Amino acid sequence: MKAASAQSLCVAVFAIGVLSGCGKQAPDALPEVAPAAAVNATNPPAPATTANAAYAKLKGKWLRPDGGYVLEIRSVAPDGKIEAGYFNPNSIHVGKAEASQEGGNVKVFIELRDVNYPGSTYRLSYDPDNDRLAGTYYQAVARETYDVFFVRTKP
Repeated sequence: MKAASAQSLCVAVFAIGVLSGCGKQAPDALPEVAPAAAVNATNPPAPATTANAAYAKLKGKWLRPDGGYVLEIRSVAPDGKIEAGYFNPNSIHVGKAEASQEGGNVKVFIELRDVNYPGSTYRLSYDPDNDRLAGTYYQAVARETYDVFFVRTKP
């Protein structure tokens, strides 16, 4: 008898749960969700950020006068990804190259990944008054950081 009354109790609890849900809204009565905003003449896309204009100033060939090293910035995407080359005088593989904007300052980060350059990095800021890149160079093999700057050789 105990098994039968336990089974009856489970059936009763299940039935109460089902019946208590009967007063809830049907799925077709769910609140409407606003559709994603469409891009059209009355709702144009967001204007390009000022970072794009600032990044355009980075494009060109830059010379580090203290050693003849050349940083070539071929392009900078709106998200800050830089397509770059680095030469000493032969090509050195650029593992990562990014631009960012912090306040009014445009920053450049370059990571070199090649023989004798296992993670050496440049952290530079663009100086618009002197049209140069200045900052630090971390030489990974020697584990030393140097103050450096690059001057533009070609726009």
